[in-house]
Amino acid sequence: MYTRGMLSLVGSAVGGLIGWSEPVPTADPEALRGLFADLGVRVGSDEAALAEAVSYFQTRAGLPVDGEAGPRTVHLLARYAAEARELTWIQAA
Repeated sequence: MYTRGMLSLVGSAVGGLIGWSEPVPTADPEALRGLFADLGVRVGSDEAALAEAVSYFQTRAGLPVDGEAGPRTVHLLARYAAEARELTWIQAA
């Protein structure tokens, strides 16, 4: 619980400092799993599975790989998830 709150706080603070136009999503594990689900990626319920998914995403997105959902990782993950949702919506229309 402590780590989740801290990641959320840090992500929001850094996002505000560097001027992201979109609100920075939280790094809550369930929120992260939801973003991965929007990309079609199923992530297991344990922390190791989530860290592995985050590391893989960081590798594919060209980010430094540390397995932690920091502000840059969460921001890009949210952006790609939003694009995937939009494409799904377009295909359904």
